[in-house]
Formats: sequence, C-alpha cells, structure tokens
Amino acid sequence: MSRESLPPTPASSVPTLADVARMANVSTATVSRCLNSPDQVAERTRTRVMAAVKGLGYAPNFGARALASKQTNTIGAVIPTMENAIFARGIQAFQEELGRHGYTLLVASSSYQEALEEEQIRTLTARGADGLLLIGFHRNARVYEFLKTRSVPALVAWAYDAENNTPSIGFSNKHAMVDLARIVFEKGHRHIGMISADTTANDRARDRLTGVKLAAGEAGLDVDRMPVIETTYSIECGVEAFRQIMAWTPRPTAVFCGNDVLAIGALRAAKEMGLSVPGDVSITGFDDIELASLAEPALTTVHVPHREMGRRAAGMLVDMVTKKITPKSVELQTDIRLRRTLGPPPT
Repeated sequence: MSRESLPPTPASSVPTLADVARMANVSTATVSRCLNSPDQVAERTRTRVMAAVKGLGYAPNFGARALASKQTNTIGAVIPTMENAIFARGIQAFQEELGRHGYTLLVASSSYQEALEEEQIRTLTARGADGLLLIGFHRNARVYEFLKTRSVPALVAWAYDAENNTPSIGFSNKHAMVDLARIVFEKGHRHIGMISADTTANDRARDRLTGVKLAAGEAGLDVDRMPVIETTYSIECGVEAFRQIMAWTPRPTAVFCGNDVLAIGALRAAKEMGLSVPGDVSITGFDDIELASLAEPALTTVHVPHREMGRRAAGMLVDMVTKKITPKSVELQTDIRLRRTLGPPPT
C-alpha cells in the first residue's frame, strides 16, 4: 500500500504507525526505522518523523513488537536493597547505558531475602525480561537452572569469579578487604573487630570477612578471638553493633565495617559514647558512597568503581541478549581511600 492510499484515521482513534507515516510523508518502514534504529535514518527525515510522533501523541505498541521479535527490550535487575546508596550509582549508570542501546530497566529489591529474590527473578522472567543483572553469586542452584531452561542470560555484578559458570563483572571483595586490613595492621592495631552483614546468604559479606581474617592471620593475630557482629545493613544497626563490639574485652582499637552505611552508624555511636575517632578507635568502611567523604571525620574506605561497573555491565548484557554469547568475566580494580577515621591505636 502506498503512502497516498493509506486510509484516513477517525479522529477519536488511537494514532497508529500509518498516521505518523502520513503526517511525515514517509513510509511506515521509515517510521519504524526511526523508532528502532534512528542512526540508520537521515537527520532531516528523523526530525520530521519525530515531530509527527510528538504531534500525534503516538506510542509504539511494544506488546505487538515483543510478540513479533520475541524480545521486549527490557532488562531486569534484582538488587538487595533500595534503602541506602550502596547500589545507586552503579544502577544509575547501568540504566543510562541500557537506554543508549534502546533498552528499558525493570528493578526489584529483595531486601536481602533469598526466597524473595528467587520469586522476583521468576516474575521478571515471566514478564519477558530479555536478560537479568544479579548481585553476587549466592543463590540456590535451581535459580540458575531455571534461567538456563528459559534461555534468559544473567550477569552477576559487585563480585568477580573467573571460574564461575555465570559471567560476572565486579571485583574481589576478599582481596579488596585484605588490602585495607593490611594498612590497618601496619598502623599497629592488634585488637580488632568487624561489623558485617549476615554472611550465610551473602557472598560479598562473606568474602569481606574472609579478607579481614586472612590479613589478621598474616599479622600473627588469633582470628578466632576477633569479635564479629553480623547485622542488617542500616545506620541504626551500625550504631547498635558498634556498641556491642566496643563492650568486648579487650576492646577493639579498630573496627572494620562491611560497608559505609554500617560505618556511618559506627561513627555516630562513637560520638554518642564520647569516643574520639581515630584517637580512641579507628573505623573503616567499604564502597565509598557519597556519605563516606561527607562524614565527620571523613571515612577511610574501599573505593568501588560503581559507575564503570554499571556502564560496562549494561553493554555486556545487551551483547548477551543480542549476540547470544557468554562473555568472559571482567575484574575491576578497587582502591583504598585513606581519610581521617584511621590512625594508630591509642597508647
């Protein structure tokens, strides 16, 4: 059917692709290319088509497109929490890069609950997510088997394991914490403690605790006597855990925190207890979220390349979806941000 022979559209109906084509004086194929592959259309034509789209209030029928292509151009991400800024920068960069590839992001939060995460993974898959971003490796094997059976590619972030069958982009939580702990021990600390997330179902927390213990062993410390408080990632829980750990005998002169949120809570508790940081006790974090540099005193922590990780994760997942490939896992580097919460032990 030629452009001239397209039938008129009743004023009350929903605008169609044909209506856009008629207004812009182009073919429906050109309109489709403008919407799906704009770089393949001349700028002048593209401008005219998009003006028609806007003028008519046209919205593509993504349901029909999904049925035809067997793709929805959506990517799902299941993150452990939305209650703090741990994942904010990485997910923001992930979404921005997906947008550049024409994909929409659907996000779910599992609240660090393994069963809820599995339910959300199944729901996102049922809703047609073309691929999934998952945080860390720890989950029941049946989840990975489910994704394999459904042919839904999954990419793990915020962790790295070259030997794991699931591709990943992230960093070694264990080695990052070893690097930080070595600096703490070089300062002379011998009485230490750690505030961690629950390590049972959180491989990132587990690896960070392992990193502290490895470095403590290198320093000749008895790791079995190191107090460890496992709690929920929140400032309030950090406050309570710090109070508990400082009641230990001998009292720690340095407290490692599994992330910056817990560390901010520890700093608040230290102030409330009348303790000087780092004069009486040193406190360290992990992640280098914005609060870390704004805290008083500024927090010594492990800097994670959140935005680079999110951006590159999006590119990897899009390739997994469109090219049907399994990419090599990518290891990113962390570094230590030495600020004012770390000093020598009190004399």
